[in-house]
Amino acid sequence: MRLVFAGTPEAALPSLRALLDSRHDVVAVLTRADAPSGRGRKLAPSPVKALALEAGVPVLTPASLRDADVLQQLRDLAPDAAPVVAYGNLVPPTALEIPRHGWVNLHFSLLPAWRGAAPAQRAVLAGQSETGMSVFRLEKGLDTGDVIATSSTSIGEFETSGELLERMAVDGAGLLLQALDALEDGTAELITQDHAAATHAAKLTPAEARIDWTRPAPEVGALIRGMSPQPGAWTLLDGARTKLLGVEALQPGSLDTLAGPLAPGEIGATKRQVLVGTGTDPIAIATLAPAGKRPMRAADWARGAGLAPGARFESEQDGERA
Repeated sequence: MRLVFAGTPEAALPSLRALLDSRHDVVAVLTRADAPSGRGRKLAPSPVKALALEAGVPVLTPASLRDADVLQQLRDLAPDAAPVVAYGNLVPPTALEIPRHGWVNLHFSLLPAWRGAAPAQRAVLAGQSETGMSVFRLEKGLDTGDVIATSSTSIGEFETSGELLERMAVDGAGLLLQALDALEDGTAELITQDHAAATHAAKLTPAEARIDWTRPAPEVGALIRGMSPQPGAWTLLDGARTKLLGVEALQPGSLDTLAGPLAPGEIGATKRQVLVGTGTDPIAIATLAPAGKRPMRAADWARGAGLAPGARFESEQDGERA
């Protein structure tokens, strides 16, 4: 089939690579316009644009797919299907009608669960142990179209949403290709979603990423994992914002080295781990990023932080009482 691929971030690259190596013909790529990047804020192409140019595939970066000239460009390309992976731009009804097999989207949840912008992140935040991927046909509603293919995957006990997305992006590429092959072969079975069972995966915000250390340990750990790497779960230490980006298993004997139980937010640094008290049990922080610094191993940070006895991260409730 003739394909117009729509995607923007790193998560879309495995799918584009798989399609470029497939029996199908990627005749063009749609992606977001170049955006400021890095400390110098110089304009840089999206990861998908960079790969497409390297492969010699024409790239379109329209601000909107409602523009008449853009729609005509798409018609002139005569795509049989338009596979989509994290494109980030609205596809209006006039554009949806152009490919004969429609716009076929790879979504990182088992629809109708977690429709929206942050499906993998919301699954981790909810403390789920399993999620998956869906390939479905775009329609006017938000992630409401008929499902063509699905695949389940487990969520690791300490896996962050970034790690989960990276893994699903690779596995999802094969699922997307499988769905496109089935559409071309006429063997695809489209399944209508159960709209009554839908849940919404709203975009993550820094406000909801603030850690409440009085919550139970599983909730705090899920927040840290679900918000990693962006926007990053955060807390305050001596008034400075610190991002916590990963948790890990408590090492044997770690609690025995502490002077006593840890209050919510209280930091207990051993030689090899950083433990923090919650509303229930302590959790072990694997990675963090102090204010203005890059991510580092929490144990390395603790050795150079000069933490005073009883040092603690502040909860939102502390700020309210201040």
